[in-house]
Amino acid sequence: MNFKYTQWDKRFGKGAASTPFDTLWNLFQELLTISSGDVSQAMRWLTELDKEYRITDQFDESYSIGDFMDDLKDRGYLKEDDKNQIVITKKTERSLRQKSLEEIFKNLKKGGLGSHKTPHTGKGLERQPETRKWNPGSDIGQIDSVGTMLNMLNHSTIDNIDLHEDDITVFDTDHYTSVSTVLLIDISHSMILYGEDRITPAKKVAMALSELILTSYAKDSLDIIVFGNEAWEISINDLPYLKVGPYHTNTLQGLERARHLLQRKKFSNKQIFMITDGKPSCMIENGRFYKNSFGLDRKIVNKVLDEAVKCRREQIPITTFKIASDPYLQSFVREMTEANKGKAYFASLDNLGGYIFEDYIQNRRKNVK
Repeated sequence: MNFKYTQWDKRFGKGAASTPFDTLWNLFQELLTISSGDVSQAMRWLTELDKEYRITDQFDESYSIGDFMDDLKDRGYLKEDDKNQIVITKKTERSLRQKSLEEIFKNLKKGGLGSHKTPHTGKGLERQPETRKWNPGSDIGQIDSVGTMLNMLNHSTIDNIDLHEDDITVFDTDHYTSVSTVLLIDISHSMILYGEDRITPAKKVAMALSELILTSYAKDSLDIIVFGNEAWEISINDLPYLKVGPYHTNTLQGLERARHLLQRKKFSNKQIFMITDGKPSCMIENGRFYKNSFGLDRKIVNKVLDEAVKCRREQIPITTFKIASDPYLQSFVREMTEANKGKAYFASLDNLGGYIFEDYIQNRRKNVK
């Protein structure tokens, strides 16, 4: 066998720089998410960033923003629509979901976010290191052979090796159940107020969660409902284009639509995840909007609490992720969580994805005892 040795190319080492396209593509995807899929806006921002930080000047080869634009078209990330406007393709939508998923899991690896819902018991599939005594009906494929042998030898002799039922130990296992999830996203105007972009992290979580389910939990279902003055369902492909509007917060209709949607699902495990930064301030009464943006309007709040109780009776837990420290929001969420027997987290924009993902995966798991 002959070997040919050449000088090591540092570009292939750990932490090596990416290609000019990869560098700009990573940044451009972030700008696309912030601009709600507006290619022209994202490209203007990219050009301004390049002028200020001289991004393309750092490349070893000559590569301009124009070259990058041409590559995006050639690689199938951009296309012209019927109005001759440059828009993103399905390939780009999928790439944005994948990037959001990778970003959240990267953050998850840095450290856990604490305990979540206590697992229930059930029959499992994934082996855990803990063992327990064998019981009739236990899966014989999960027998701890080493532990069982040691237990047997403790009371056996060379002349009399005797295996007792009490000697047999089996590994605990985890079972992942199928879950129907509705993700409720607040798109009221407050999601971009006070100089803080709250909608982009919410969009990233929704894109990442949808990609996780599509690729890893194909039997699960995810539906997405947005709510402002009213609530309506959107598709996964709509997520990159999601924008806030001049809306109040109709939490009631969001929960109603989520519950009605889950009633049609065949899975016994159902849940609602709600991302919001504001108290309920709107509802529809007798075909007309009833709005009150000041404080907690008991008329609106009581209707929402009634809906939370209905969800509880139908065994649909509501997990609320609060992304603002509004005292009215805190008070409302406390009441709603108590009415539904659900959960609530105060999640900063940086760890929102981590909380939702750990809670989602935890809710799929049932531990065998």
